Amino acid sequence: MNKISTKLALYFFAAVLILELILMFYLHRNIIHSRVGEEFSRLLANGENHRDVLTENYSESTIKHIVLMENNNNREVMIINSEGVVISSSDENNPTLESYVPSVMKKKSNLDSILVSDYKNSPYIVSIHPYQNGEHSGYVLMYQSTNSINQMVNELTMHFGIAGATSVVIILIIYAVLSKVLTRPLINMKEATEKLSKGDFEVTLSYASKDELGELSVAIQKLAKDLELLKKERNEFLASISHELSTPLTYLIGYAKVAMRKELDEKKRDHYLSIIAEEADGMKDLVKDLLDLAKIDENSFTVNKENFLSQPFLDNIFKLVGPSFLNKGLKLDFESKENFQIFADPLRLQQIVLNLLDNALKYTNNGKKVRLEAYSLNGRAVISVSDEGIGIPSDEIEFIFDRLYRVEKSRSRIYGGSGIGLSVVKELVEAHGGTIEVASKLGEGSTFKLMI
Repeated sequence: MNKISTKLALYFFAAVLILELILMFYLHRNIIHSRVGEEFSRLLANGENHRDVLTENYSESTIKHIVLMENNNNREVMIINSEGVVISSSDENNPTLESYVPSVMKKKSNLDSILVSDYKNSPYIVSIHPYQNGEHSGYVLMYQSTNSINQMVNELTMHFGIAGATSVVIILIIYAVLSKVLTRPLINMKEATEKLSKGDFEVTLSYASKDELGELSVAIQKLAKDLELLKKERNEFLASISHELSTPLTYLIGYAKVAMRKELDEKKRDHYLSIIAEEADGMKDLVKDLLDLAKIDENSFTVNKENFLSQPFLDNIFKLVGPSFLNKGLKLDFESKENFQIFADPLRLQQIVLNLLDNALKYTNNGKKVRLEAYSLNGRAVISVSDEGIGIPSDEIEFIFDRLYRVEKSRSRIYGGSGIGLSVVKELVEAHGGTIEVASKLGEGSTFKLMI
């Protein structure tokens, strides 16, 4: 009962069966009513003919002729006078025919009419036809046996029963076809999703129709590929993180043990402690970037946009990073020709700009220059960070925003890059509905331009 094919069959069968019963009941009643009506009309027509003959030519020979005409198994005739006395009958030995005479005399109708119409419970349906010829008057009674009518009704009922049983068989055949055409692809998709839930992403669905089932099949196959790629990226990400953390931890443990030696002089101890502090700072930055990335993935961060002026915002950033650039012997130029409005989240935008400046600080050697520029273009805020650092190879620019991707890993280790900062920048820029562009030349520097 839990299978969709079974439910579909039951719903389909119930709906069609109910509709069929209603239609058959309607048709059965109407056909029977029509056929019985034809019998009544035929009986009235015959009685009217006999009445007309008697009215025009009343005689014993005429009466005998009428009785002789109706002397058959299904139909009988009786002629009575106005006093209810039987003049002649097609079946004089049948007392049932005379039993209707009192009803005729009680009714005394002046029109042709049906006296008895209950064909189910009466042996005859009876019609009365008054005649008048001079001093002769009375009624012609026509009798139609209900056996033939009931037989006709039973035959119709039997045929309808056969038609109903045949339709049930046809419905079952249609169900079998529908089960194969419609439910089989759904069952395949269910099996495919079960494989996905168990981590098996080798899913192939051959259903290629252009309806909703086809679209669902394509969506499941796309989901399988996306999950497989996600699993691969997750494994690579975890492997990279493990590597990134294991290296500084090795340094921390090794230099800590060396610094704990009692025979070590203070100068060397301070040197080893400074290395420990440097590696600890690097781990702190890595963990911070990982937390930012986790918040973005979980959508637990929010972007609260507001209008604010560019000049105070950028002056504050310049004051924050200025000492770091001076300590490394780098010149930081800042240019903003106008104090324009920015519509963004100031905290998130500050995080973006600080990440770009920190990137420039890491990959630019002493004595070089870094430039921070801001201006308004077509109603959008444009902020660019340019450096004279090591640059990025042209064939690697498209990958620098990927998580944990680092240009020339050995040099990135020297400069302290984790490969996470730029991916955080891109996610935050896209959360603002903005864009970021990169232009770089190996050995000459890079320019990052964001537009919000």
